[in-house]
Amino acid sequence: MTDLLSLVRGCTFDDFLFTPQYSVVERRDPATIDLSSRFSRRLSIKRPIVSANMDTVTRAAMAIAVAEEGGLGIIDRGFRSGEIEPQVREVQIVKRKQHGIINDPYTIAIEDRLAAAAARMQTTGVGTLVVLDDRRRVQGLLTTRDLRFADLSGTVASRMTPLDQLVVHRDKETTGAEHTMRENKVKKLPLLNADGTLRGLITAKDLIAQRQLPFATRDSQGRLRVGAAIGAKGDYLERAAELIKAQVDVLVIDIAHGHSAVMAQAIEAFRKRFGDVELVAGNVATGDGVRFLAERGVDGIKVGIGPGGGCTTRLNTNFGVPQVQALVECRAAAGDLPLIADGGVKRHGALAQALAFGGDTVMLGSAFAGTTETPGDVVQKPVVVPESNKTVRVPFKVFRGMASLEAIVDRLDVEDLDDADVEALGAEGMEISVPARGSARPILRDMLKHLCSAISYGGARSLSEMQEMFRKNPERYVIRLTESSRRESFDR
Repeated sequence: MTDLLSLVRGCTFDDFLFTPQYSVVERRDPATIDLSSRFSRRLSIKRPIVSANMDTVTRAAMAIAVAEEGGLGIIDRGFRSGEIEPQVREVQIVKRKQHGIINDPYTIAIEDRLAAAAARMQTTGVGTLVVLDDRRRVQGLLTTRDLRFADLSGTVASRMTPLDQLVVHRDKETTGAEHTMRENKVKKLPLLNADGTLRGLITAKDLIAQRQLPFATRDSQGRLRVGAAIGAKGDYLERAAELIKAQVDVLVIDIAHGHSAVMAQAIEAFRKRFGDVELVAGNVATGDGVRFLAERGVDGIKVGIGPGGGCTTRLNTNFGVPQVQALVECRAAAGDLPLIADGGVKRHGALAQALAFGGDTVMLGSAFAGTTETPGDVVQKPVVVPESNKTVRVPFKVFRGMASLEAIVDRLDVEDLDDADVEALGAEGMEISVPARGSARPILRDMLKHLCSAISYGGARSLSEMQEMFRKNPERYVIRLTESSRRESFDR
């Protein structure tokens, strides 16, 4: 990698092609090729794709979609100072989407009114409540079907399915639970302790999801994994505390310039309060920046200063490092510490480059812009069709960099507790409208198919093998492009 650094200095993805190697892969199938990687020291994912913590990219819907496809979503911190609950709620939505065992199912007291039960179902989005007495002993189940045509002034006891009519599981081991559900043709199975108190709930929906989504990123309890971003000033410690209570899987201290005194103070305060909670920090783009963060005990590092589609740092400050140079330099300094390549991937082939040149995973923002899962409303805008000169209305969604003036204003005081003068802010991002399109899932799946093809062309059997082969002998792969060969390769 040291020899490679002299070759890639000042270069980015469109400056290179890779030389095809003898292929040993029989099928270029993401279901058969190992694409697993590490996002941080103790968090591995089966697909090396992470959705960016941007307020126009990743909230619960995107995090769920990416995690179900094998990657990881990082919930953004684009909320105003003191508004910690909205971000926590997004994390909770993801954690409750799937379960192996629901250890904390939503409950209702047996003496409560049906109106309260209906309100709780509407608020939480669940269709089943476990009914408990004042000693937390299970008394029955209440479902949306039980509330149909019911007088909501009545009590829960009047409409629930009582315990003596339920199939329950009382064994400490849950290995036979699925057999019990199949034999008794039930969709929900309450788990009870010996004294009748609630231990958990297993649903057929979750068991089916486990089979249908074998590559999903799940924790030890079968729940989808999710990360969340915090800042380095203001309410970041309080925000981290609440996110940890919500059982977030990893936190990301994410600021524009991670090689800074501000970041050092933030990491020190974080570690002092939260110990070894999984922590990723960034962004940096140099070996010195990586060593700076590694010495402070982070578990992963985001690499990229200015390559993102919504970022104007290089335009406005003239500082930054071309992304290939940044990845190679940071990889040489990182040792075994996982790196997240953040930005610059504008075509599927660049995904393989980012993972070869130094990234363990790749963070994507603009690649998912405008998809169904991104937050924000769809707006109709008039567009002139060049061929006919007619005006048609086209659906658009907003995409913006987190250092854009609009994003900064929306989260004023998250970074600083003092009142900010909007006129004095130096924006390093932009807000644009992008055409609305369908789900992010087929986009992600196409990327993975092309990544598998790249692994085949690289002469490897897995992503990790391709990375190892490339980094041991990069001159075997790397072709520096001329202006004409760049046009031949990428101009279509």
